[in-house]
Amino acid sequence: MLYYLFNYLKSLNFSGSGMFQFITFRVTMALLLSLAISLLLGKRIVKYLQRKQIGETIRDLGLAGENSKKGTPTMGGLIILSSILIPTLLFAQIKTVYIWLMLLCTVWLGLIGFLDDYIKVFKKNKEGLAGRFKVLGQIGLGIIIGSTLYFNENVVISREIIGGKKLAPYERAVNHQERLTKDGHRFADVKTPITTIPFVKNHEFNYAKLISWMGPGAEKYTFILYILIVIIIITAVSNGANLTDGLDGLATGVSAVIGVCLGIFAYVSGNIQFAEYLNIMYIPNLGELSIFIAAFVGACVGFLWYNAYPAQVFMGDTGSLALGGIIASIAIIVRKELLIPIFCGVFLVENLSVVLQVSYFKYTKRKYGEGRRIFKMSPLHHHYQKLGYHESKIAVRFWIVTIICAAVSIATLKMR
Repeated sequence: MLYYLFNYLKSLNFSGSGMFQFITFRVTMALLLSLAISLLLGKRIVKYLQRKQIGETIRDLGLAGENSKKGTPTMGGLIILSSILIPTLLFAQIKTVYIWLMLLCTVWLGLIGFLDDYIKVFKKNKEGLAGRFKVLGQIGLGIIIGSTLYFNENVVISREIIGGKKLAPYERAVNHQERLTKDGHRFADVKTPITTIPFVKNHEFNYAKLISWMGPGAEKYTFILYILIVIIIITAVSNGANLTDGLDGLATGVSAVIGVCLGIFAYVSGNIQFAEYLNIMYIPNLGELSIFIAAFVGACVGFLWYNAYPAQVFMGDTGSLALGGIIASIAIIVRKELLIPIFCGVFLVENLSVVLQVSYFKYTKRKYGEGRRIFKMSPLHHHYQKLGYHESKIAVRFWIVTIICAAVSIATLKMR
């Protein structure tokens, strides 16, 4: 909103209003404001939750320190959501398709998580919102995001125009203005369902190729496959973040690191000079997404002030579902969804530990009449607690693993 105000003031030659034209200035302001909101507003929200006795009900799992957590305020995800939404609305061009998609994602999953926490806290139902309703909400969001990215005319990539080179059957030129780089290279906007494959020389992959075996004209049905993939990614990463949120500061710290990684991807992919130098796809109008990501990182770091061990507040599903969905959506927008298993390695392992534990227990119970376990407890962070590691050590080591995973992911920009 402030962008449009200062843009108007610039037309009146108002002194200093031109600063809002610089994306770096607005990214910095979004980050600082997000930190300020999470720190200052967070303190008020924590006190309010304590006063209203909106505390977490802790299940008796036989874990060290779990009794001390009883009564700790939950629904702290409201701090994260506020710290993301307010700076984004103030500093970003909210008419940009990527921005309103991310705003929708934040509010949508935040509401689903809020309903889950509300049922747990106020209705005294430990199960919370039924799992099928969570999944339906995630599917609905996946359909909206997938459909928008596939059909919206403003969601394009730029192809370099070399001689009379023709587009592939599943690529369509969009009638936008051509771009010219400093080196004299010409680029045109192209509508195509393409993504990035890591570690290979020809690092682009078009989803239309997955159904090309069906014969000529099959590419027109690519949207079905694409939307299905988006749904799976959003559901998986959202649930992965939710499962990871089991120790003080764990999910928050991991999400902050992933946010920085995605911010780098968004910046280089949205800058035509960097994209040309790194030989990666240039995605027009992606720069505004950096403002949202800056607010996201600031919100996570600011919330960590209250969520680090010993936690003064838990984010609850209000925060964890939204964090995972935001990460998944940004990865899809910057065409780096195939890198999710790397930079979201912690979420993936936490998810797999639960799947493997449950599957193996059921299998051995059928075969031997007695269920057996792979881990002492799942998700994986509880396994290490059972081994005697302090939860703060587990959280910090998971952060370090995420930093390594993020570094490997960033290295794929050149490592092929």
